[in-house]
Amino acid sequence: MDTKVAIIGAGLAGCECALVLARAGIKVVLYEQKPHFHSEAHVSDKFAELVCSNSLRSKELTSAIGLLKQELREMQSPFMQAADLHAVPADKALAVDREAFASDLTDQVLKHSLIEVVSARIEALDEALLKDFSAIVIAAGPVASEGLTKSLASYLGQEHCYFYDAIAPIVWTHSLNFDIVFRASRYEEEALKKVGDNSPCKGDYLNCPMNKEEYTRFYEALCQAETVPAREFEQL
Repeated sequence: MDTKVAIIGAGLAGCECALVLARAGIKVVLYEQKPHFHSEAHVSDKFAELVCSNSLRSKELTSAIGLLKQELREMQSPFMQAADLHAVPADKALAVDREAFASDLTDQVLKHSLIEVVSARIEALDEALLKDFSAIVIAAGPVASEGLTKSLASYLGQEHCYFYDAIAPIVWTHSLNFDIVFRASRYEEEALKKVGDNSPCKGDYLNCPMNKEEYTRFYEALCQAETVPAREFEQL
């Protein structure tokens, strides 16, 4: 049997895997539930939709995360090429234009002659699927269908599969005092800019200096603030 790999999920990992395998001359069948089904976290029909954030974290080579991204660049990663092409200002982090990034990877996948995209939701790792391919890559992510997660848990001998994440607090811009808040780098020397000096400077973050008393009040207000209700699929 010719080498043929099935990939379940056309997210970041699924698209990267499909493009790299196809570049190596390996046929790929990429299963993606869109556009017929969407998870509770997705809003677009495009592949490689950045669900939680548009940030890919630090681009500093002195950090493990930044070094990993540079290694991906050296390996001509399609994912990193698209991220660099569609980068937006984010100080020392790599952030991307979500729409342009997703459109780019979607186009690359759809146009590749060795990648067959099947719009279908895989609900189980059944024998028919397993025997038709040389290998199967599950890249369905943390919001995979309930059927697939149950099948995977059963296959692994586990009762459940969990993924934990957090959401950052959101504040109103008009609630910030720009006589105190200043724009600068998120870390290190640029964040030491004089408080109250709002002259142009490098940096893409709003810095909010606080003393201990102010931070305590902020923490207490944050704990009592309005929260986003957890949806059913987020409940443990």
